[in-house]
Amino acid sequence: MRQAERALFDLRRGVPVLLADAGSDTLILPVEALTDDALADAQLLTGSVPQLVLSRHRLASLGHLISDEAQALTSTGVTDSALLRRLASARDARLPDGLRRAPASAAAAAALRLLGRAQLLPAAVAFPVLSARAALVAGEIACGNLLSVSTADVLALCDGGHGVLTRISEARIPLADAEEARFVLFREADGVREHVAIVIGEPDDWAEPVPVRLHSSCLTGDLFGSLRCDCGEQLRRGVAAINSQGGGVLLYLSQEGRGIGLANKLRAYALQDDGLDTIDADQVIGFGDDERDFRIAHQILDQLGVSRVLLLTNNPGKIDALRHAGINVVARQAIYGDLTSQNQRYLETKARRQGHSLGELLGMRPLADGAGRA
Repeated sequence: MRQAERALFDLRRGVPVLLADAGSDTLILPVEALTDDALADAQLLTGSVPQLVLSRHRLASLGHLISDEAQALTSTGVTDSALLRRLASARDARLPDGLRRAPASAAAAAALRLLGRAQLLPAAVAFPVLSARAALVAGEIACGNLLSVSTADVLALCDGGHGVLTRISEARIPLADAEEARFVLFREADGVREHVAIVIGEPDDWAEPVPVRLHSSCLTGDLFGSLRCDCGEQLRRGVAAINSQGGGVLLYLSQEGRGIGLANKLRAYALQDDGLDTIDADQVIGFGDDERDFRIAHQILDQLGVSRVLLLTNNPGKIDALRHAGINVVARQAIYGDLTSQNQRYLETKARRQGHSLGELLGMRPLADGAGRA
C-alpha cells in the first residue's frame, strides 16, 4: 500500500510509474504533464506502441458509449503529446481514423483511478513492457529511477477510501457568525489531503439530532467571493445556522469541484464559458457528475462522537450517499445562498440534472450583479 501512495506523488510530478499485474508490466504516464521527450523515452524503454487510456465519461463526450469504466486506444501514428492531450480533454477533439479501441487492461484501468485520486486529468498513456525489454525495466527499478507498484495495491488504495483519518491538531477560532468555534484538523492516511471539522458550541449543549453541514472546499467562492456559485454564502450561512440552533459541526472537506480538484475545476469553468453546463463540462475532461467520497465525513463524525444528524443541504442525493457511507441522517434542512445572474444557470443545472431542492430559491428574482452577497 505504501508503494501505491508513493505512486500518487510521482504521478502528480509527471513521473512515470510501473504497474505490475499477473506477470505483465505496464508503464503509465499521466497525460496532464505529457511531453514528446517523455513519450519517446517510454517507448524506448518498453519497446511498445503507446495506448491512450480514457474514461467512459470522456469517451461519451466524444460520442462513444461504453459499458467498461475505461478503454485503451492504440494507433501507430499517434505519438504526438499535444495531440494526445487534445484527445484527452479538448471539447472539439475527434478520434482519428484507424484508431483501435479495446477494453483497458486491469493495470490501465487502475491507473485512471489512481490519477483521479491524485486529482489529475483521468487520462493516461500506457506502455505494456515487451519481454525483450523486461531486464532493462528491471534495472531502472533496481537503481531507483522507476517506481513499481502492483495493480492490486493500487485498487486496494482506491477501493479502501482514504484510510484511517488522523486527528492532527485543533484550536479555538472565534468566527464572525459563531464566536464559540473550534477547528479540528484531520489528515488522510496517504498525506494528500487534510479536512477541517468546525465544532460550534459545546457538544453537551447540542440538539439531537446534531445540526451538521458538509461543505466541500471552493477556493473561488469561499475565499474570493466568486459569483459563479453560491458556495461562499452557503459556508457562512451554514455556520450561522448551526450556531443559531445551539451548535453542531460544519465539515470543511478538501473536495474541490465535487472531488475533481482545483485544476480540473478551472478546466471545467473554461468549458462552461464555451457554453457547457457544469455536468457536461466535467464529462468532457473525463469525470462523472460527482466524484466525492463521503466515507471521509463518516470517519470524522465518528471521531467527534456524532451519530445522528440533521443535515443542512439542498441535495437529496447527498443524503443517500451519506446514508450509504454509514451516517444516520435523521432530517434535512435547506441552506441557500443568493441567486444571481452569474450563478443562475449553475443552480438551475443542479436542480434539473441532479435533483437539488432549489425550487424556492429559483423562484426568486436573481440579483443582477451579485450585490448584497456576504
